[in-house]
Amino acid sequence: MTRSSKSIEPWQTAEIAGPKRAQVVVKPEVVSALLRRAEKPILIVGHEAAEIQLKKGKLVDYIIRVAENARIPVVATAHMQGEFLGRGFLVDSWMPVVDIANRLTDRDWRGLDGKGPYDLALFVGLPYYVEWLILSGIKHFSDDLKTVSLGKHYQPHASWSFPNLSDDDWEENLEAIVRELGER
Repeated sequence: MTRSSKSIEPWQTAEIAGPKRAQVVVKPEVVSALLRRAEKPILIVGHEAAEIQLKKGKLVDYIIRVAENARIPVVATAHMQGEFLGRGFLVDSWMPVVDIANRLTDRDWRGLDGKGPYDLALFVGLPYYVEWLILSGIKHFSDDLKTVSLGKHYQPHASWSFPNLSDDDWEENLEAIVRELGER
């Protein structure tokens, strides 16, 4: 089943995204393929990842599995660093989401490791309206950075986004991404 981004509506329908909209991730394997092809990906995790309970665990637990399997650096926002540490996972950095967003659009920023800019940024666990604004800024002010929203609601400012999903479908997609990246 294919869906064009024109047929998917943002979760907050009053928001107007403009003519350029996110490609809809119909198959979660697309996210895994994007991660494998990326030369320098990064994962930004907001506070809602600690609050969202899915059937088989909290969202943060899925995110740790994705990060470990993809060997992707993680930036924790808000109080998420403590949530990760409590699970024995060390994040690469902690900073406010607006700060990491500004850095991602800064052509001179060399990344957390000082080795150059990122080519793929994944976002998850941010309030919808905050992620909307962050992705809009990146879309308009970053030259080459591609973005993926791993949230359960369609984010039209991302390069790729899931459509609006039920919790069960969202969890299935997250499981498929973890499986596709290979369990460790």
